[in-house]
Amino acid sequence: MNKPANAAGLCLDVQTLINDRPLSRYQWRVVILCFLIVFLDGLDTAAMGFIAPALSQEWGIDRASLGPVMSAALIGMVFGALGSGPLADRFGRKLVLVGAVLVFGGFSLASAYSSNVDQLLILRFLTGLGLGAGMPNATTLLSEYTPERFRSLLVTSMFCGFNLGMAGGGFMSAKLIPAFGWHSLLLLGGVLPLVLAVVLMIWLPESARYLVVRNKGVEKIRRTLAPIDPEQVARAERFSVPEQKTVKASNVLAVIFSGTYRAGTLLLWLTYFMGLVIVYLLTSWLPTLMRESGASLEQAAFIGALFQFGGVLSAVGVGWAMDRFNPHKVIATFYLLAGVFAYAVGQSLGNITLLATLVLIAGMCVNGAQSAMPSLAARFYPTQGRATGVSWMLGIGRFGAILGAWMGATLLGLGWNFEQVLTALVVPAVLATVALLIKSRVSHADAT
Repeated sequence: MNKPANAAGLCLDVQTLINDRPLSRYQWRVVILCFLIVFLDGLDTAAMGFIAPALSQEWGIDRASLGPVMSAALIGMVFGALGSGPLADRFGRKLVLVGAVLVFGGFSLASAYSSNVDQLLILRFLTGLGLGAGMPNATTLLSEYTPERFRSLLVTSMFCGFNLGMAGGGFMSAKLIPAFGWHSLLLLGGVLPLVLAVVLMIWLPESARYLVVRNKGVEKIRRTLAPIDPEQVARAERFSVPEQKTVKASNVLAVIFSGTYRAGTLLLWLTYFMGLVIVYLLTSWLPTLMRESGASLEQAAFIGALFQFGGVLSAVGVGWAMDRFNPHKVIATFYLLAGVFAYAVGQSLGNITLLATLVLIAGMCVNGAQSAMPSLAARFYPTQGRATGVSWMLGIGRFGAILGAWMGATLLGLGWNFEQVLTALVVPAVLATVALLIKSRVSHADAT
């Protein structure tokens, strides 16, 4: 690792500069802007669920007809995540982030003027492209501006914005839709990102580590880093990043599949995939399972919301623990506990208070672990392939979300009951746990 600027002012290690200084207002600005990106990502992702009842009533269609529309954005998010990472590693994090916010804001706004299901399906798919590109690149940029000592804490805290955005969409829809119709939530979900995109163009900096790796020029790097420590940056004649070694590869996909990173990449994919199987099976089917088990509509809705809220409660704690202990073992523990408490939920029918408590804890475990995975991926990959590594993990993981929703429908169709379906979730929880423990052993080292 290079030393900070020496007496001759020759070379400044970008990460050492960030590590040695308190978090500046400039870096807090990056934290806040990335949080807002993820918040609006969550709001737009959840929008269809909130407008579906009013939409089906106005258009005179049943809820089943909206099924493809519900999944269109999710499919778009897969392609958005897979495509945006290589673009961000080649053209920059800021450019892709601004583009992503413009895309999901613009197509959400267009969705508000849909007149039939086919139009809405296409527009929601296009909205999903932007949604899928936003989160992984916000993670990458934020991780490259934070000190190592609390990087995971800040990144996982940023991820709370997604859950808060989904919850905020629910609160907003309760006020907006009765007064102004279903269009109003999509209009809001379009206008706010477009305003934010303008703010990002002005106030969001490019990653200094990206600028160094891509040899974008000393003066440009100096201007980008100057707000953190003007005097030290002004003395530097060259800048470096603390990668243990640069991977020689023809493209960014070759980086994440190089000998150093191949095994870790596949294990990260497996872990995130299995985690989303759990999350989406419970998110999609927990209220239905509870209704079939005798819970009232209000009880089913309330307990389903507790599952999502649990992730907000635990994300900060998981991030804090990752910065102090082995991050693989911390997240693996949460996945294992998620399986244990999912099983316990299936055994708690008949006691609504106990059931609600266990659902909350299960949500804290699995959603906390999922929120921490992008931070773990960002620590693992080198600057030249970090955006690709994070975005491909999130993109491949989306297939786990699709499987989770499908798995619930299939098991219920086979006649499985509440207890049996939740017991089955022990399998993906154990697989996620084992994958992380193996990665902890086989990975050569996490990138700093």
